[in-house]
Amino acid sequence: MVLDQTFFRRPATELAPLLLGKWLCRRVGDTVTRRRITETECYFGEEDTACHAHKGRTPRTDTLYLAGGITYVYLCYGIHSLLNVVTGQENHPEAVLIRGVEGATGPGRVTKALGITCADNRLPLTKESGIWIEDDGTPPPCYRAAPRVGIDYAAPADRDRPWRYLMLP
Repeated sequence: MVLDQTFFRRPATELAPLLLGKWLCRRVGDTVTRRRITETECYFGEEDTACHAHKGRTPRTDTLYLAGGITYVYLCYGIHSLLNVVTGQENHPEAVLIRGVEGATGPGRVTKALGITCADNRLPLTKESGIWIEDDGTPPPCYRAAPRVGIDYAAPADRDRPWRYLMLP
């Protein structure tokens, strides 16, 4: 079942672990690739100093302020496109970074494996857009929460939040 927009209107703090075990799907031409999501990380509002929107709404962060159910894809270090799922309600910037899928560990490897680029920013998570998330009814996996990584610029309290979720084998 393709997850609809209402699924993504939940807070990122709630949705990040719920995405574990779901299928991230990408269609390019007639080929559909499906990879099970194994690792996520959430970013929650201007109050979260690790969130791109911490300093407010800008042309780059505008996508984060939209209602949940769209992609936020940005370029990291000028090299890697990283895929985030925008979550929550309009005007509260939040998203879940897809850090890992089966066969690809690391957010840059995820997008490479699925052919996702910055051109895919702001797309609705629907089959029509070519990027969507499916739930096949598999029971939720066991997981562990851990501090987020790669956010040395954030305040210590935000760096230490256990907002990274890893599916257990």
